Amino acid sequence: MYYDALRTFIAVVEEKNFTKAAEKLLISQPSVSVHIKNLEVEFQSQLFIRSPKTLKITHAGEILYERAKQMVQIYDKTKNEIYEQQHTIKGMLKIAASFTIGEYVLPPILASIMKEYPKLDFDVTIGNTDEVVKLVQFFQADIGLIEGNTDEKDVIVQPFMEDDLTIIAPPDHPLKHANSIKMGDLQDEIWVSREKGSGTREYVEHIIRTNGLKMNRLITISSNQGVKETVMNGLGISILSTCVVKRELEQGTLLEIKPDEELFKRKFSYLYAPIVGEKKMISLFLDALGNR
Repeated sequence: MYYDALRTFIAVVEEKNFTKAAEKLLISQPSVSVHIKNLEVEFQSQLFIRSPKTLKITHAGEILYERAKQMVQIYDKTKNEIYEQQHTIKGMLKIAASFTIGEYVLPPILASIMKEYPKLDFDVTIGNTDEVVKLVQFFQADIGLIEGNTDEKDVIVQPFMEDDLTIIAPPDHPLKHANSIKMGDLQDEIWVSREKGSGTREYVEHIIRTNGLKMNRLITISSNQGVKETVMNGLGISILSTCVVKRELEQGTLLEIKPDEELFKRKFSYLYAPIVGEKKMISLFLDALGNR
């Protein structure tokens, strides 16, 4: 490929001078002469008529000049397209996320990524933890984000952030003005919780079990918004991620119950099937998770 020689030839034609062409291309004048000589040997034609004061292009040179511009343009365009294909992040990343993550944690992460990689598209499916795991297992999602745990062996699972949770109650709950609250004060409460298979439901059951609490009864609602609305309407208490109830707590439509010396925390995790773990889009997304 005589790419460099063709670029040199074009510069000589346009500058009408070997020295000026060399200065334009930031190469030496002898290099310009070598490139032109190589082209004349390749095409078996004289390209310039040289004299001490003038440089005139030949008819063969005129033909080559028009073709050379085309060839250099095609080469540069092809090189740029190949570079973009290798280095530009674009395409569709399929994400499955459990409700709290998908509704409250994921949107700002996606917004940040799309600012930097506008050609990257996302297809987000929101479900409970069990549903997310199945979507990843059956390759219907490139990556999953879950609040709960999974014992499945055919996926790679890694925590990516710590989540704070809050016990919520109706604004007129009897514990509203209590100076000190113990977990035992929550005996015989009606609890409102997400459905089986949800990471939040798993955490609620863990809190009730480890603190030896007895439930009056359990109301199951399959969405975070439904749980909040049910609690706001005085039907029971619940525990949800703080990010889910932050606005309602600030507005006073929900009451935070804070047992003494109790912290409610859990891990959010991502998971993916090993077979898709090397995708460039997945690596970029995981970097964004780690930097949040």
